[in-house]
Amino acid sequence: MTSRRQMMAGAGALGLFPGGAALARTPALETALDAAFAAGGVPALAGMVVGVDGPIWTGARGVRQAGGAESVTVDDRWHLGSNTKAMTAALYGRLVDQGRAGWGATLSELLPDVAMDPAWRSVPVEAVMGHVAGLSDDTAMGRMWLMTARAEPRALPEQRRALLKAMLSVPPAGTPGTFAYANANYVLLGAVIERITGLAWEDAMRAEVFAPLGITTGGFGAPSGDQPRGHRSGAAIEATDPGSDNPLALGPAGTAHMSLADYARFLGVFLKDGAGWITPATLAVLTTAMGTGSPPYAGGWIVAAGQPWARGPALTHNGSNTMWYASTWVAPALGRAFVAVSNDAEKGSPACQRLIPGLIRAI
Repeated sequence: MTSRRQMMAGAGALGLFPGGAALARTPALETALDAAFAAGGVPALAGMVVGVDGPIWTGARGVRQAGGAESVTVDDRWHLGSNTKAMTAALYGRLVDQGRAGWGATLSELLPDVAMDPAWRSVPVEAVMGHVAGLSDDTAMGRMWLMTARAEPRALPEQRRALLKAMLSVPPAGTPGTFAYANANYVLLGAVIERITGLAWEDAMRAEVFAPLGITTGGFGAPSGDQPRGHRSGAAIEATDPGSDNPLALGPAGTAHMSLADYARFLGVFLKDGAGWITPATLAVLTTAMGTGSPPYAGGWIVAAGQPWARGPALTHNGSNTMWYASTWVAPALGRAFVAVSNDAEKGSPACQRLIPGLIRAI
């Protein structure tokens, strides 16, 4: 679960791919990865540069778990944490393109059967996406919920619906219009998607995001099987451990995992004007700050204006479930995206923040 501090750290640092793209072995990119890995002390660190036709470079260093001998590979699966939010927002945008949802739709319109405090009724979905609706994790997803939610027997859509009812039954805990980063926003958005589609958010992701974009390694929770392990306090956490990820009900806010190549398929949507998966009009909504909060926040992205290296605005986000770390920068005008991931959040955060500028300089 990404905190505001973790999400903001990157902001100060600096789909469709027919046939794929030839991967480069640019010495400067390899050197940037080597330097960040050597300085980071992480079990593993990986990076990727994406072009309009797919990954143009990928690299990985280190081991799948601390003290082990099995090396990570560029094909391994990495937990994306809160970078999942951009996928949830884009999924809603795809539903808009299909005529099943709408921009400007209010919570009372999207959830007509939910009893809510009057203050919520006219809140538009964009305010939820932009963390400016006044939602707070403490209302229904505080420490007690985090400690007990993994044992919750109800199906995930039922759990999310219960959370949104609890969130909306009381007045806003925050100040509407003021940016306040909260996973609750995207859990609520996931519940809205579930109501629209009649599917669990996970199944809607598979049907509307993974399948049409050709993502075959996408999943939820910690990657299992012959894959890297996340780390807490330097110790590897098995995927079978209940504590290997946040409660799965938090999924729309941050439980997706996949390979770097498959993540590139999603990032390509933002480099290719929607890539035929969403319309350019919807892409414009998803990448425009929603509200006047600071930082400017769009559909799962911080909008970083005035980036000379990017030839214009860039999109960025960090993600962590406290055991993994992911950092992404997308420069649409440059036609490039930059990704750094690690299987240790504590040491991976600074390692990823070293690697991203190194990749940008190398390009």
